Amino acid sequence: MSIELRDTDVIWRNAKLATMNPAIKNTAGKSHYGMLEQHDLIVRDEKILAILPAGSVPANQCKVIDAGQRLITPGLIDCHTHLVFGGNRASEWEQRLNGVSYEEISAQGGGINATVNATRNSSAQQLEIVSQKRLNALMAEGVTTIEMKSGYGLDLVNEEKQLNVVRALAQKNPIEISPTLLSAHAVPPEYKHDPDAYIDLVCDAILPALWQKQLFEAVDVFCETVGFNLTQTQRLFETAKRLNIPVKGHVEQLSNLGGSELVAEYQGLSVDHIEHLDEKGIEAIKRSGTVAVLLPGAFYFLRETKRPPIALLRQYGVPMAISTDFNPGTSPFASLRLMMNMACVQLGLTPEEAWQGVTLHAAQALGRSDSHGQLAAGFMADFVVWDAQNPVDIFYELGHNPLVYRVYHGEMTHCDDLHGLN
Repeated sequence: MSIELRDTDVIWRNAKLATMNPAIKNTAGKSHYGMLEQHDLIVRDEKILAILPAGSVPANQCKVIDAGQRLITPGLIDCHTHLVFGGNRASEWEQRLNGVSYEEISAQGGGINATVNATRNSSAQQLEIVSQKRLNALMAEGVTTIEMKSGYGLDLVNEEKQLNVVRALAQKNPIEISPTLLSAHAVPPEYKHDPDAYIDLVCDAILPALWQKQLFEAVDVFCETVGFNLTQTQRLFETAKRLNIPVKGHVEQLSNLGGSELVAEYQGLSVDHIEHLDEKGIEAIKRSGTVAVLLPGAFYFLRETKRPPIALLRQYGVPMAISTDFNPGTSPFASLRLMMNMACVQLGLTPEEAWQGVTLHAAQALGRSDSHGQLAAGFMADFVVWDAQNPVDIFYELGHNPLVYRVYHGEMTHCDDLHGLN
């Protein structure tokens, strides 16, 4: 490959590259993290220009960074979060641990309605301040792309407020944010006895108004016995389809309603939670190219016992992503590395599947498979330099952070000075 380098290009040298590129095989013919040794990672502007055998292109006046035989991986992608919300539900959790039922807590105004009230009563500035702290923790662990949902406003004014906070966070931080409209998250108190009327509000007012303002890029729904039924979900998806908006769904978490099949019918980006997904649903999402998003934090926090059908998903070759599902009620964990560990220990994924789940497949779940989730020519230069030798090291030993440098769009951001590059 003939490349003439510019003096503004950057060469990352003397590193182990876990490219996550499935086309790169080891001697046994397996992808094995797409591992490359003795290769240079060449960055031009915001993208990866090339990955070439070490020293095969003259450096000329380029900046050369010696990675000191450390590990470089793609930046982590957190493809399902509810990061922007007001309030705190730790006291509810304490009540549950002390034997108070969820029904009793809800009757006292707790549960999701407590978060809705707190979010509605928070200013945009207050929401941004608390959300920034959560985001900081995720970026410090190597997250370079993240999805953020609305869904705690549940009316036009407050859903817009949430999404405006998401936009502000995107403008002020070195991270790519994928905003999602989740107005169909729960029935707000004022529509408690008429959920169909609330879906009318979402479809006729909230969704088109906020889409016109370009505040989101996909539509989500909680399709469940305690959320919205298939008919209501289909109404929402039809509205999205008319506007050419991608869809996704919280489905099959507590029961099997067939929500995954409905998402597949609309060529949805992802089906998320999916503990109760059956083979018929798996066949449907395989045909539609939909990603299965596993949320081990919620599985753990809710003490679930029914695992997602990992073996069947493997059998059908359905891509599996992993995410924090960061939210105040069921997964208050701002650590994607912890989720990778949980996915292996609780759900039975292999370490390589866990890595694919936060890179390759997470990018696909956000409609970014052509630009994110791999170290490859033409992809965004979003990657992490780790003080580690093997990918499994990153989530094997938790409690300290092996991140050395986080690189976003070619620019170095977070740095652990104790492990500074040569």
